[in-house]
Amino acid sequence: MKEVIGFIGLGIMGKPMSLNLLKAGYPLVVHSRSPAPVNEVEEAGAKRASSPREVAASADVIITMLPDSPDVERVMTGEDGVFEGLKPDVLLIDMSTISPVVTRRLAAEAERRGAVLLDAPVSGGEVGAINATLSIMVGGPDAAFQRALPIFEALGKSIVHVGGAGAGQVCKACNQVVVALTIEAVGEALVLAQKAGVDPSKVRQALLGGFAQSRILDVHGQRMLDRSFKPGFRARMHLKDLNIALGAGREYDAPLPGTAQTMELYKALLAAGRGDDDHSALVTVLERLAETEITTDPSSA
Repeated sequence: MKEVIGFIGLGIMGKPMSLNLLKAGYPLVVHSRSPAPVNEVEEAGAKRASSPREVAASADVIITMLPDSPDVERVMTGEDGVFEGLKPDVLLIDMSTISPVVTRRLAAEAERRGAVLLDAPVSGGEVGAINATLSIMVGGPDAAFQRALPIFEALGKSIVHVGGAGAGQVCKACNQVVVALTIEAVGEALVLAQKAGVDPSKVRQALLGGFAQSRILDVHGQRMLDRSFKPGFRARMHLKDLNIALGAGREYDAPLPGTAQTMELYKALLAAGRGDDDHSALVTVLERLAETEITTDPSSA
């Protein structure tokens, strides 16, 4: 019989992930601050819990998918938190994107209480969560990783055990640095094409056939051309992630000058009231600086 999974945090990522676990046949106990997604997942076959502590008391494996480090700390260590209801030999899997420093502290506390914590942040956005094609980056002991692997396989396609506690979060910080800087670079390139009177859509098409090809140029470059910024991953969340990366850089003496610069552009995007747009909307900040807007007919700009 499959282990009972407790799932805490049914947001834009957590809800589809929990539904995929139900589809894979896992008994599920869920908790989230908002009642609507809890109702939906309960209707699909999950049981409802009134607190993280209640989740912990009835689950063999507990997954958290929460916005930021303080949220995970509160759910784990706060009043009626997970640590108050732990059963023996429980496996904790934090799939949020948080500080690796906080992760390592929580992993040590979990071990002191007889549990094991894996950090397993994901990449792939809402589409990856819905389609169970997430990229999962895992930190923690190998035995715990092997125990969790069937669960990860119900949620994602690329699953890599990166190293010890906190390694998954370090890997995710690296991922977010690369994604943010590449979005910024694609935005710059398309804005340059626009200002020079060359069709940005044709520039994108040409670049996709060369060394500049990337998934971001493909998907987010098209978003920029279409002015389609419905969130797959919200800009305000990427700003949060870049702040985590810069914090890790300070902690481990790694200079991140490009990350710092791109973070300022994301701050400008949020100041313009676009924090809930897709992170590819960063191009609108570059457009504003260049006093233009990308169009497939640059002569009209």
